[in-house]
Amino acid sequence: MSRHSHHIESHYTERSGWLRAAVLGANDGIISVTSLVVGIAASGASLHTLWISGVAGLISGAVSMAAGEYISVKSQQDIEEADLRMEARELKRNPDQELQELTKIYMSRGLDDQLAHQVAQQLTAHDALQAHARDEIGINEETSAQPIVAALASAVSFSLGAICPLFSIWCLPEESLQYSIIVVGVLALGLMGAGASYAGGSNLLKGAVRVMVWGIAAMTFSFWIGSLFAV
Repeated sequence: MSRHSHHIESHYTERSGWLRAAVLGANDGIISVTSLVVGIAASGASLHTLWISGVAGLISGAVSMAAGEYISVKSQQDIEEADLRMEARELKRNPDQELQELTKIYMSRGLDDQLAHQVAQQLTAHDALQAHARDEIGINEETSAQPIVAALASAVSFSLGAICPLFSIWCLPEESLQYSIIVVGVLALGLMGAGASYAGGSNLLKGAVRVMVWGIAAMTFSFWIGSLFAV
């Protein structure tokens, strides 16, 4: 047996569904709850008010993110299922035309007409609907919509992100809390961006800087708005 016989590659696109939801959730958790707390802190609110606001932001944000992600991805899944039903009907009604369509797809990818026809015939005989789903519509198991997974990943990651400002309120000195929360939030965004880039196989520094810049902008704007209501 060859030493390469069990070679299996793990591609980054297999993570795209849950990774997108997790990154979006964590990013939103850090930025939105930190910005909320910073804005309220700038208005001169008490520590108790900051804590209650942060907890409320965590709970409402996690539920909202989960619901929004589920509805969005479920809609995508509904579209995919509708396309598969349509394709299944066409395979029953016009099998020859569907075979020709698959042949043209393989020819457009570089196969000669005879080989493309042979490949189309064999894949059709094996699983016609799967072949058309993958090569005509672009649906495959690795990237297909998974609404439950996306919703859970989004809710959990949002909650983890929102813990950062709550941790700041709980642990950091009250007299410097306004600015300390921002520092902790920006550092958390940097770590989250770098981690997401690592999981996605891209540049860690670019991923970190990208989310940190947007986070600083959001927090600064919230701080300014809150300061307008200072008592």
